[in-house]
Amino acid sequence: MAEEEKRTVQIALIGAGTVGSGVLRILAENAEIIARRALPLQLRWLSVRNKDRGQRILDELGFGETRLTTDWQEALADPATDIVVELIGGITPAREIISAALAAGKSVVTANKDLMALHGGELLQLAAAHQANLFFEASVCGGIPIIQALKENLAGNRFLEILGIVNGTTNYILTRMQESEADFAEALADAQALGYAEADPTADVEGDDAARKMAILSSIAFNSRVTYDMVSSEGIAGISRWDIRYAADFGYTIKMLGIARCDGEAVEVRVHPVMLRNSHPLATVRDAYNAVFVQGDALDKAMFYGRGAGGAPTGSAVVGDIIAAARDLARGCGSRWGCTCYRQLPVRHIDDTVSKYYIRVQVQDRVGVFASLAQALSAASVSMDSVMQKRKLPDGGSEIVIITHPSRHSNIRVALDLIARMECVREISEYIRVEDDAD
Repeated sequence: MAEEEKRTVQIALIGAGTVGSGVLRILAENAEIIARRALPLQLRWLSVRNKDRGQRILDELGFGETRLTTDWQEALADPATDIVVELIGGITPAREIISAALAAGKSVVTANKDLMALHGGELLQLAAAHQANLFFEASVCGGIPIIQALKENLAGNRFLEILGIVNGTTNYILTRMQESEADFAEALADAQALGYAEADPTADVEGDDAARKMAILSSIAFNSRVTYDMVSSEGIAGISRWDIRYAADFGYTIKMLGIARCDGEAVEVRVHPVMLRNSHPLATVRDAYNAVFVQGDALDKAMFYGRGAGGAPTGSAVVGDIIAAARDLARGCGSRWGCTCYRQLPVRHIDDTVSKYYIRVQVQDRVGVFASLAQALSAASVSMDSVMQKRKLPDGGSEIVIITHPSRHSNIRVALDLIARMECVREISEYIRVEDDAD
């Protein structure tokens, strides 16, 4: 578009928290380069809960002409508003804000994974009905452009698998446990001190945050609606430094992984700790970084890597979506990113999934224990790949580690129940799925 044809696009930003402040800073500091690469952008409205804080942010960044409000409806009612950027998070009132903006034919940009993982389908359909665009790149993995890659750049592929380290908090904790031999509580406290983990870290360490992101990614990749409530998740709180050490002994690294697969008949989506071969690219992803490993029939394999959270990385993705929305508006292109879930595949129950398993058991140190464990596994139709005694316990017991052959999760649950009821078993300390593919 010629410079003289460029019009200024008017933005209403709802929310100025960590991500919202990051967006404002990028818009202020990179205004000239954005205008030259795409279109001039003007912040017409900022809607916040605390007006004094909002004014301080606007003054600091030089948004002298921006209208400030505590009522988001005022910003949406303005006919001059072209793009609504929702950054308050959660379901309510974010769902109402986005629905109202789309119904008014305005383009919307959001970073709201909670909302998109539950109601993304209906919102994309609403956008299509009103010839509006809904962009949500920042809802998954911060500044990593994985959604655009799946929706556009790699759209010619039939996707087979997505493996994702999509939560930086858990990746930092597991990295700290691996590299410093810290226990879970110590690593979590460190993550909280650095701002990687919230005061209440439940959504991160129990897998809820990752499950939301995997619901979004699998819906896009497999063209079949997957919502957050369909994704099975397990957390990392039970993992000890011994699991980290034993995994290393076997040539593995423990990661909190989102797994999504499709065989054409059903979608498999789950989030849980996994033992990955050290040779797998995801095994090298450290600290609070995210990475998504994608396999397609034409692409073969590729990995997307970068910062998965924070005001600046997530703000980068939001601003990228704003620019895409502005370009579409300038060319009269509406509803370009509509819903692509044209299939209705079932989501496979977690009990029907198949993996190898690592099982750590504390037992009485006596003759016949190995044979008894093998008998319990066999009774559950689970076969052992290997079994070994790892260490003597201070009270005279022993710790035994078992690696199984690929087994259905339902069979593993039966095996764990049988083992737990054995007289010689003191406790089942942990079980973790094992992914053996090297690349």
